[in-house]
Amino acid sequence: MRRTRKIIPAALLALAVAACAPSTGADAPSGTTAAKPLPGPSVDAAFDLDTLVAAAKKEGSLLVYDSSGDIEEVAKAFTDKYGIAMEGVKSDTPQTAEKMLREHAADNVTIDAAMYEDGGVLVGQLIPQGVAQTWVPADLKDQIPQENHNPLLALSKATVFAYNTKLSPDGCPVKNVWDLTEPEWAGKLVMQDPLGKPTVLSFFTQLDAHGNQALEQAYQAKYGKALETKEKSAAYEWIKRMSVNKPVLTGSDEDISGAVGAPSATDKKIGFMSISKFRNNEDKGYAQATCSAMTPFVGFSYPKYVAIAAKSKHPNAAKLYVHFIMTEEGVKHEIGEGGVSGNSTVKPLVTPPGLDDWKSQLFHTDPKVLLGDLQNRQTVSDFWRVNHG
Repeated sequence: MRRTRKIIPAALLALAVAACAPSTGADAPSGTTAAKPLPGPSVDAAFDLDTLVAAAKKEGSLLVYDSSGDIEEVAKAFTDKYGIAMEGVKSDTPQTAEKMLREHAADNVTIDAAMYEDGGVLVGQLIPQGVAQTWVPADLKDQIPQENHNPLLALSKATVFAYNTKLSPDGCPVKNVWDLTEPEWAGKLVMQDPLGKPTVLSFFTQLDAHGNQALEQAYQAKYGKALETKEKSAAYEWIKRMSVNKPVLTGSDEDISGAVGAPSATDKKIGFMSISKFRNNEDKGYAQATCSAMTPFVGFSYPKYVAIAAKSKHPNAAKLYVHFIMTEEGVKHEIGEGGVSGNSTVKPLVTPPGLDDWKSQLFHTDPKVLLGDLQNRQTVSDFWRVNHG
């Protein structure tokens, strides 16, 4: 059964939570409190998996929210393995956060655990306010790199620039991210509306935090001169030029994939889409691949964290789910079309077309600046809105 609620736009949720996010400096939103260290993850000193399974079975059921429909496959596998009824619900991250906040305040919690693509909301609001908590399985602790512990990184996915391989048999027609700001590509980039997609907004804020040098070097490589801008950074200049170039905005990666790679496509377009949609090549006969040689990156990786509701009525089942998703047996349903587990012993299952080197080809999220993603989100949202019109 799939549950739905009215979706809150990402920008509105960010505006609401920014006021209570802890501050990290002079640029933090007014009215914020002093910065506080994120509570450390919980690790059961006397952990025993068999004991946890037995306790979880006594609780009898489990409800997990996730932004991907793959959670339904995870739920089936979990139930088949443990005999515990698990329901997986596809829900956008802003919607999930809003529901968990309301349930926590009402002391009527139904969501036991959730997968979050929006690390800013997780570390800036849900964990500090005691709505959610991080639990690390003790028997897997050494398999999970320290930087993935808090919040607990379940997996990383990617959004990449993609093209139609039949319309461009010699390779992607775009070689540099600044190409997308040129008149010849006006209206030919198809992407999700950033105002409704927290991962894209976080990509923008992360670019401003630690991607400016790469963007400046790419500009120099393309134009043979240094970038001059009146904006606050190279990232903001690129965002402005790209938005002014009128990309086609959609509400789903499926729409992007169809516009770029469908057999009926006749116009060369570039899609900025999830690598999960490369499965359409096999399922629907699409012809699409990553723009593998783009400078300085072919797309960005984004984290998906897992956390437990602090007031969960099924806390042992929630812990067992976390343990399950941190193993290949559980996470394979989420990374089947491409992705990287937060557990270093789980190897990638599929290499998406054109994405051969996850580490070097992608721009990566820095977990140390997740809070900055939340604090700066309204600024970058307004900047996009003004320039895209």
